[in-house]
Amino acid sequence: MTNWIESADSLVLPAKHLIDGGWVDAFGEEIFSVVAPRDGSVLGQIALGNERDVDRAVATARAAFEDRRWSGLRPAQRGAVLRRWAELIQENAADLALTISLEMGKPVREALGVELRAVANCIRWYGEIADKRPDESPAAGDDVVALITREPAGVVAAVVPWNFPLTMTAWKLGPSLVAGNSVVLKPAEQTPYSALKLAELALQAGLPDGVLNVVPGRGHIVGKALGLHHDVDIVTFTGSPEVGRAFLRYSGESNGKRVWPELGGKSASIILPDADLEKAARMTAWGSFYNQGEMCSASSRMVVHRDVVDEVLEHARAQAREMAPADPLDQDAPLGSLVSEAHLERVLGHVRNAVADGAEIVEGSTERAVVDAHPGGSYIAPTILTGVTPGMRIEQQEVFGPVLSVITVDSEEEAIRVANGTEYGLAASVWTRDLGAAHRVSRAVKAGIVWVNCFEEGDMSVPFGGVKGSGFGRDKSAHAIDKFTDLKTTWIEL
Repeated sequence: MTNWIESADSLVLPAKHLIDGGWVDAFGEEIFSVVAPRDGSVLGQIALGNERDVDRAVATARAAFEDRRWSGLRPAQRGAVLRRWAELIQENAADLALTISLEMGKPVREALGVELRAVANCIRWYGEIADKRPDESPAAGDDVVALITREPAGVVAAVVPWNFPLTMTAWKLGPSLVAGNSVVLKPAEQTPYSALKLAELALQAGLPDGVLNVVPGRGHIVGKALGLHHDVDIVTFTGSPEVGRAFLRYSGESNGKRVWPELGGKSASIILPDADLEKAARMTAWGSFYNQGEMCSASSRMVVHRDVVDEVLEHARAQAREMAPADPLDQDAPLGSLVSEAHLERVLGHVRNAVADGAEIVEGSTERAVVDAHPGGSYIAPTILTGVTPGMRIEQQEVFGPVLSVITVDSEEEAIRVANGTEYGLAASVWTRDLGAAHRVSRAVKAGIVWVNCFEEGDMSVPFGGVKGSGFGRDKSAHAIDKFTDLKTTWIEL
């Protein structure tokens, strides 16, 4: 078994930007200290980018696209590079997982066994589909040939979050690169190292220089510069609704570039009286607490029928007690730390507001959790709130922490109203043994993803994304490739 603490002491972290196939110094002069939230120590320092860094990266990506060093390859050739990249990800999974865990506090076991497995599978999947998406030739007549071809859009800016730093990155890079685009990647400032390491592996796999460039930086500087850049053709973004809408504004203020936003959620887990109550309760609680609750699809609202709420709550509380936070480098840690002190205070603020609004804490606390080995870490215990009613701040706002709100209802119809009663529409789950109810409720809930008698299930063959305030971008599946291509019609008279 890997001694993760010893491995952390010898971990090598990149300190520069990755542009045109090499490590370069940033033009930006702001030095950012990357803090390990497990104990508050400084992992390292990196220079954050500015507008000049963005201009350089975009120019490099544009040059790579225009000379067709990547877009001009046969699809099967691009697919082979992606598959080799996936192999290298697997070979370096332990190093990448440790980097993620140190950057954002995820248990290293989950980073290795879940996130890195998903990253490698994603890149491999797009490598395998590379030459399996045919163009079209409609039957237009004997004297003409009509062709409908898919062409890469050009330069893609990918702006990704810190909660699943490499999974979200792979979801953007896989489809955009397999289509033949060049990419400028902006990782979250909290998690630059894992993104730089992932991109370095892409170069080792044979991705041509300049096709993938990484510019760490702050959202309001680097992200904004990418959004306003006239030579960026597409922005793909996962993050908050406020920033997603800012990207839409940047598009209108610049060149009308396409923006594909995935903007968070406030997912409802609807538990009907006939459900397997223990499974429903435990999976809902797990889905609210997993990854420290730092998931846009977290099942943060348990919408449960009043007749069974006591039994459901008992099982949910048991699940919470089994998921106490621990040092992320502990192989058995069920939860790690939140990403930062600032985020910890935001999450605790949501809990305190909920109590002030009339909710009751039945598990957890309004104060930080203390993990003995690391009193300076950003830890919070799984928290369950009862007495939550529709319209409360805690019921409406995305907390992005391990906080579960329990809302009681008296009917299936009321459950649907509550589920649909927020600005978000990313995901939902429905728990029932009644096939008719499963269909009725899943159809009535306004969400891009509905799980029935399960949570967070799926694979690369199905899309991920939402509706309403959760945005309209779709990651994963063959559908994601469509975001990064243009349809061209060619009409030929014979």
